[in-house]
Amino acid sequence: MADWNSVQYEKFIKQRSQPAKDLAMRIAHYLPKTVIDIGCGPGNSTKILKEIFPTSKLLGIDTSPNMIAKAKEDNPDIDFCVCNALSIEGKFDVIYSNACFHWIPNHKTFLPALMEKVNPNGCLAVQMPYNNDEPLYRIINEVVSEPKWGFDCAKLENNITLDAKEYYEILSECSSSFDVWETKYYHSMPDHMALVEWVRSAKLRPYLDFLGEEMGKELEEEILKRVKEQYPIQFDGNILFGFRRLFLTAKK
Repeated sequence: MADWNSVQYEKFIKQRSQPAKDLAMRIAHYLPKTVIDIGCGPGNSTKILKEIFPTSKLLGIDTSPNMIAKAKEDNPDIDFCVCNALSIEGKFDVIYSNACFHWIPNHKTFLPALMEKVNPNGCLAVQMPYNNDEPLYRIINEVVSEPKWGFDCAKLENNITLDAKEYYEILSECSSSFDVWETKYYHSMPDHMALVEWVRSAKLRPYLDFLGEEMGKELEEEILKRVKEQYPIQFDGNILFGFRRLFLTAKK
């Protein structure tokens, strides 16, 4: 499995950080002593947590050495380490995750197990993409399902967000109180290729890693062709890109 590319990811760091900030502000009333940021990436979300909880002991974890190296470089006053969310040890007052859990399987067992690592009166706070109905993601799903790419016999990382009702059922059994909501963000993108750039470091990453450079470019070109058909150019020359995200907060 190829590592994540922090440089590619940070091309849209402002847009990617806004949901992280919105989630963190939702739990700003907590006074946690310990906070863990699961799937911290290049540290943008952990930096937000540091601003909101300046006296808390913070730990950012990610499975990507590239991301953790960038996080340490940019935030020397915060602790980071390469770690899998399934193997974290200890308990925390706040367990936080921005745009990561959709890469982790078996949420029906994973979330209750994670709630066991939340201290009494602490909370779990999660944000995940919820955007499969957006034209860009429908296009990707259509293109990668074509037999010519060979994905049908490949073992690739999957990224799935359950339905909001399913999270309601899960959290109702493992928390004392919880909230589930969604927000749709509208991003102004400079051109159609920017939409491909957006998913290159996330949704498309497993497919591109599997195909290699030459075939990967063909895949992107096919997606770009269809993107141009679905996304009109706005009056100012930009492209309007909608992005739905699902949020969960649960109190122990």
